Amino acid sequence: METWKLINEKKISMDERCHVLTLQALCRGGCLAVGLNLLANLGESHHVTHLLDVYNYFLRACVDVRSELYADCLDLMEHRFVGKNEATYLELLEIAVWKQSLSAVRHIWMDYSKHYNLDLPSLRKFIWSFTRLRDLKSAYESLQLMVALATEGTLSNRYTEREIESAGRGSPPPPPPPPPRMALPRRRHNWYHRLRRLSPVIVASSCALLLLFSLLSFFARPPIEVDRRRSHHHRSKISDGVDNGAAATVSFRVPKSGGKLQRDIWSSRNSEFYCGCSNASTKFARAAAITQPNRYLMIATSGGLNQQRTGITDAVVAARILNATLVVPKLDQKSFWKDASDFSEIFDVDWFISSLANDVKIIKQLPKKGGKPWSFRSMRVPRKCSERCYHNRVLPVLLKRHVVQLTKFDYRLSNKLDTGLQKLRCRVNYHALKFTNPIRKMGDKLVQRMRMRSKNFIALHLRFEPDMLAFSGCYYGGGEKEIKELGAIRKRWKTLHIINPDKARRQGKCPLTPEELGLMLRALGYGSDVHIYVASGEIYGGEETLAPLKALFPKFYTKETLASKKELEPFSSFSSRMAALDFIVCDESDVFATNNNGNMARILAGRRRYFGHKPTIRPNAKKLYRLSSAKSNMTWEAFASKVRSYQRGFMGEPMEVRPGRGEFHENPSSCICEDSESKAKRDSSSRKIGKGKDTPTKDEDVVVDDQNSNEDPEWSDPDDEDNGDGLQENSQFNETLLDYDADVVTSDEPELEDILSD
Repeated sequence: METWKLINEKKISMDERCHVLTLQALCRGGCLAVGLNLLANLGESHHVTHLLDVYNYFLRACVDVRSELYADCLDLMEHRFVGKNEATYLELLEIAVWKQSLSAVRHIWMDYSKHYNLDLPSLRKFIWSFTRLRDLKSAYESLQLMVALATEGTLSNRYTEREIESAGRGSPPPPPPPPPRMALPRRRHNWYHRLRRLSPVIVASSCALLLLFSLLSFFARPPIEVDRRRSHHHRSKISDGVDNGAAATVSFRVPKSGGKLQRDIWSSRNSEFYCGCSNASTKFARAAAITQPNRYLMIATSGGLNQQRTGITDAVVAARILNATLVVPKLDQKSFWKDASDFSEIFDVDWFISSLANDVKIIKQLPKKGGKPWSFRSMRVPRKCSERCYHNRVLPVLLKRHVVQLTKFDYRLSNKLDTGLQKLRCRVNYHALKFTNPIRKMGDKLVQRMRMRSKNFIALHLRFEPDMLAFSGCYYGGGEKEIKELGAIRKRWKTLHIINPDKARRQGKCPLTPEELGLMLRALGYGSDVHIYVASGEIYGGEETLAPLKALFPKFYTKETLASKKELEPFSSFSSRMAALDFIVCDESDVFATNNNGNMARILAGRRRYFGHKPTIRPNAKKLYRLSSAKSNMTWEAFASKVRSYQRGFMGEPMEVRPGRGEFHENPSSCICEDSESKAKRDSSSRKIGKGKDTPTKDEDVVVDDQNSNEDPEWSDPDDEDNGDGLQENSQFNETLLDYDADVVTSDEPELEDILSD
């Protein structure tokens, strides 16, 4: 400490190595408060090669002396967008056990198993943690997993060196394996040896149980028997790899396996060279310097959860453009969804305000003027309103009235803004908007239960509700029954134009059926053993419509099958909170797929691009419909080959969409940085060796620039009510054509513009 004080008094400059050594000395000496200050300064003003290792060292010191400063360290890591590696998770695991927080241990288990291959040391840690907190059920399940991995021969006895995505920064270099813990308490050492002595007995018992369950499963009847008597609007002669007399005459036979493809179906190519980067530049002025007094912006959002999310994101940017104080936005409580939740019941409002404090001043309520409420002017801005548009239309009213409320606020901000404002959009959407603790905990629990069943899983967002199909006017071959049922619902909206339903499907403006979505996934390489989570509302046709999808993927789960009614009771009466649970699971899934191109699909597409380009499959609906109509005249191999060809550019790969094209919320190109140096080194080494691993092959999803040159222009969103003031950008880009024509929407009825919003 004396040396440290002397260095500070003399203002002696230190390099990175000196800073790190000083921090280590302070931690060893128990001066953690001083060490934390040094750590904060180290991350802010110095470039440290392995900054994450330094944070891990500080966490280790907090564990050793049971210091509560670990919480400040975690806050600092989150504020600086520092990621986590295996060592971080294991330190957090010890903290959770020390704090007797079983929920934290479960959350760490879920997060760790998502990003890393479970090995022997980590599994031992988790079993030890669950046991210490008396969660014997989870400990037993972890032990079963250890036995299963050991049986498969995939259990490693050493730590892996896998990178983890890091929010807001480039991916750090792979950290070295965690050093051996020489100062572990003796009781932990004894427990380890007792486990080693008992492990043969445990493994033998578990294997016997697994063998018994296997025998019972072999003799039991299949859990799902597919009803082969399909209705007239699901007549597709499909055989799921069953060789019998009837199937022998059918040429289109769907295999149970996804086939052997020359690509990894659970990851995106070249994703390691791209990362989200949304930190403000030094030229981006702080809110305190630009916010003008007596300028208040109020926002009334529109639509469902995800449509409101775009409105909230753009509201912050609008307030920044106007140099105004933003009042926490009001959520739409009168639309089709009729959810009475306010902002603070869905999103963490305190985190929202504090995390954006440097960008925009945000307050929870409008202050009073002389003890009386302010009077305000309500107005609506055009679609895709630019900075200049806000200055010309809103600012004069704001200067005169001091308080302005913008209504129906969704997609009211231009896609094309300067880089600083675009990055602010990303900071809001990807970092400041967090769900409340109850929603996050329940969502994480659903993800954990999927992870316990399978290392990888697909989340499907399935929009096939009767109201949506009626509004769209699409036709799915159900004959007079379908026309009558959907026509009766359609009469609710007297202003809807009569359209050609067959033409809408041919033009790719209708969502795929569950069966078509399942066939697309099988053709892309996902076999019948894949676990899928389905986020959906009421499906038109019920189980009969879902039967083909369940036949292709029998390991079929929803939040209702993963959680009890009691667990879902706090959320089940609120559509937005239930949608938030689905959002969390879809976001955390290894692969996200959808049968539509609505708000949730677009928001998640952009979010998954930002956080590591996780595979996001959106159907090329126009071409897939034509292919589906002709599949009875081709073999499965020909069908699958064409699906893979048509889906190039629709898989969530980096650079699928050229920067600046399409909707910003689904293609946040200004917030994605490329590690060109590492990519160049990889390409150089590949050329030296010969054919690189990323050389295009027949079945790979290779992006081609002109793949959609013959496609129709971008269609406007069915949720977007166009008031004529803002024109849609007429651009062509490789995204699925949006579901419905904007010309259909001509009324201000709330349901008309919100029925299809997510």
